Amino acid sequence: MIFSRGGFRQTLFAAIVLLAGVAPAGSAGSAPVEPVAVSARPITEFHIGRADKQFGPLEFVGGLEMTSPSRDFGALSAFRFLKAGSDFIGVADTGYWFFGTVARDADRRPVGIQNFRMQQMADQGGQPIDEKWEVDAEGLAVKDGIATVGFERNHRVSQFRIDPDNMKAPFRQLDFLVPAWELRQNRGFETVTHSNANGQHQGGLVVVSEKSLDKSGNIYAAIIEGPHRGVFTVKRNDDFDITDGAFLPDGDLLLLERSFTMAGGLKMRLRRIYGESVEKGAVADGPVLLQADMGYQIDNMEGLDVWSRDDGALIVSLISDDNHSILQRNLYLEFILHQD
Repeated sequence: MIFSRGGFRQTLFAAIVLLAGVAPAGSAGSAPVEPVAVSARPITEFHIGRADKQFGPLEFVGGLEMTSPSRDFGALSAFRFLKAGSDFIGVADTGYWFFGTVARDADRRPVGIQNFRMQQMADQGGQPIDEKWEVDAEGLAVKDGIATVGFERNHRVSQFRIDPDNMKAPFRQLDFLVPAWELRQNRGFETVTHSNANGQHQGGLVVVSEKSLDKSGNIYAAIIEGPHRGVFTVKRNDDFDITDGAFLPDGDLLLLERSFTMAGGLKMRLRRIYGESVEKGAVADGPVLLQADMGYQIDNMEGLDVWSRDDGALIVSLISDDNHSILQRNLYLEFILHQD
């Protein structure tokens, strides 16, 4: 069902957000890997009812509204492309891995999702984990065949070997440096991303929480690998919380942010954090590139990836988390980020 901008549905959305995470994650007796049929309706306009393509430095390419008869489909929290613009891996905050492929037309626009499948996260004994608080997966980074996942509630950053046919238990837990008592139960690490390989942090992992605030009201984050490990914060303003992020080729950090208030409704924005401010002890900040409300094709936007298209265009891809609610949607959106 498509969101309206009426107060009734906004009120329901508020209740859903507060209750997010209590939806059942599926039965423990399901098959290790579950093929899932996904239907996708193309989205050709980002600004509803208007043909605008340019939104500041971002140019809308296209998008998809995804639905499925599977009760496990949805709650898509984070994803990364394994093959630029095509094959992807992701995590759902109900404790599932998901894999699939974005299908495209001759003009490189997304037109569908192929070969989508899901697998419930497993414990060390290979048994599916049903306890939501143990598998509330929110952030994901991918490098050299390793998936690094940020979990909240039971806060941790874990590493897994990527095997789309049989994802196993984590083989390593990482020190996330932020004091555990500073992390709010449902506001933990939503961003897990590798820094630039040739930059100051030499490809090391950076994690950013959703809304775990220090005494100044800024958002806890940390560089947890590389030569300059340490805790920093991200400036919080306008009641936006952080839901994902990825480093750009020039070293800046692109953050996806979300806001919901009874007065202003649901909003999303993209903020470019200056790379030089991502350092131990600093308060990182930077300009807003895009902000959108329910007059645009958005929902509960939670996942982001940045990749280069075969023609050299820098692409920003976003997904939403429907919280397994009939009032919300699973969206995939795609933009070109113009650098000049």
